[in-house]
Amino acid sequence: FIGLFGTVWGIMISFHGIGMKGAVSLAVVAPGISEALVATAAGLAAAIPAVVAFNYFTQKIRVIESEMRTFASDFLNIVERQVHSVIQAMGQEE
Repeated sequence: FIGLFGTVWGIMISFHGIGMKGAVSLAVVAPGISEALVATAAGLAAAIPAVVAFNYFTQKIRVIESEMRTFASDFLNIVERQVHSVIQAMGQEE
């Protein structure tokens, strides 16, 4: 949001300069546009690595979640077989 705010601020300065001078010239507009572009670049420099990191960790979480679901399913199947075996063994002892 800081990059967006800086961009808007730079454009506002450019329009203010145009309004104060009453004419459009590069000398009036360039400082505000330059400020806007610097703010945009700073915002992108912060946002791009953040999005890359977010996507990386989101994918890691999905992989871990899938592994946990597989483990839970396998574990419950093993427990179910063991319980069934114990119940059968107890029935045969009687």
